[in-house]
Amino acid sequence: MKQVKVSLYTRESGSRRYQKVPKRGRDYPSTTTFVLRYGSTWETLKVNNLASAISERIQRELDLLRGWIPTAKPTVTKDAAPVLMLDAAKDQYLAEVEAGRKPKTHAAYSVALRYFYESCLNKPLSKIDRSDLLKFTLFLRDDKEQSPRSAYNKFEAVMTFLKHFDITGKSLKIKAHDWPKFVEEEPEIYEQETLDKFFAACDADELLLFEFFLMTGMREQEVIYATDRCVDFTNCTISVRHNPTHGWTPKMYKERTIPVPKALIGKLKKMLVGRGKGGLLFLTRTGQPTFDFLDMAKAVAKKAGILPEEVWLHRFRATFATRSLWAGVDLRTVQSWMGHTDLASTMRYLKPNRAVVQEKVESIWN
Repeated sequence: MKQVKVSLYTRESGSRRYQKVPKRGRDYPSTTTFVLRYGSTWETLKVNNLASAISERIQRELDLLRGWIPTAKPTVTKDAAPVLMLDAAKDQYLAEVEAGRKPKTHAAYSVALRYFYESCLNKPLSKIDRSDLLKFTLFLRDDKEQSPRSAYNKFEAVMTFLKHFDITGKSLKIKAHDWPKFVEEEPEIYEQETLDKFFAACDADELLLFEFFLMTGMREQEVIYATDRCVDFTNCTISVRHNPTHGWTPKMYKERTIPVPKALIGKLKKMLVGRGKGGLLFLTRTGQPTFDFLDMAKAVAKKAGILPEEVWLHRFRATFATRSLWAGVDLRTVQSWMGHTDLASTMRYLKPNRAVVQEKVESIWN
């Protein structure tokens, strides 16, 4: 019997295109899918590095030398539906995510699904059951040492992936207590005393930047890519808009408009007139986007005598949402200003005003 040659290939994500691994090899990312070919048989390997793949190839060569014969693939009749395996479903889904979602989203799903694949290995998608999800939860906690919140996010990503293929939590008989548990931390805001100290330590440019963060409630990326076209000087609003020049789009591809104080609009107008050009609102000396806002904030905190570890950009956003709700703005409107997709995200910022609560308490007992 003629000896069957065993060759090592990689498979391109989201397709069935194969590329032979060169003899000298090269560096491959941990997400690479390695495949063996011997005769007409293709075998996907459950490894994530080249050394392990080569070891599997050598082992398969030894198996063939010892007389092992590959099992013929079952004949699929015209009426039988092809079996969708987990690895193929994962590649197909990630290709769709990559085409329609942001790189950050694609990266998050890639890690979650890779961990899920490592947890339950390759199997028909239709054979995945509740026990695989429970095993995955333990795998995240014990093997990957994920934080409770990270474990929850990855579990949620896998459930979204399965739902894409019409496998729902209900069909899997997933219970509420099967999901990883984490403590939802209360959003922290800046007290007025802290803001006063912080802003007193800012120079003019820093003051405008961080007032912009506070008075718009915008996310860091939204501020990075905000331009003069986002400012409506007449109606005193700031819009979160697509920035085609830098290839940036808002979260969930949704633009929105936020009303701001006239004083902020006046400062922005003065800055742009003095600069003599539009484009990005907050840019570097070379006209590029600024990516060190957090470092700038912590440097100001240090000058102001505030612990740098207590200063975060998201606290400006949390303060914006909480103060808007304290001022009597309704939840739906604040939800729109914040760019939240669900009301529950906005309700996290609906917390008592400590000063007002203390006054109430004092009035009760005095």
